[in-house]
Amino acid sequence: MTVAQSFHWFEQAKVAAALRGMLEPGGACVHAHATTHRGGGSDDPLEHPRPPYDQIEALVRSYLGPERRAGRGLRDVRTAGDEQTALRGAGLSGPTRIELDTARIVTRSIDDVVAATFSLSGTTPRLFGDDVGRFEADLRALLREAAPDRRFSERTRDIALEVWRVPQRG
Repeated sequence: MTVAQSFHWFEQAKVAAALRGMLEPGGACVHAHATTHRGGGSDDPLEHPRPPYDQIEALVRSYLGPERRAGRGLRDVRTAGDEQTALRGAGLSGPTRIELDTARIVTRSIDDVVAATFSLSGTTPRLFGDDVGRFEADLRALLREAAPDRRFSERTRDIALEVWRVPQRG
């Protein structure tokens, strides 16, 4: 069983209990931590400027307000500690953490950064309603100003896997 980046949006205790119910003794659930929509905060010398994430977040707030959205409402931001509490509470043991050295320097276009922005549940196009076209135009203008050659560079983040196990009977 695999769980990825969306676990923080779920009713974690309920989902963890359902996962536990699907697994046999000795079975495992792998929770993948892979922040693929944006790079890390490295200080590598880069060919192009980094995407202006602080400015993008400010633009999003100017359209959607200061609260993080999810689905049809607002959602509290949860932490990895909340996720671990839910999984332990469901009777899973662990985690065993496996770090994958996957970081590399990439070049992203304006289209890549726009797509990554809209790929998140808190900034999906539907949340902008009738203002989605205006938001996208403002986002593209911000990105063109930040990178006149329309390219950004950044180091991607490593991926981590947390393995949670159902205890063996015995």
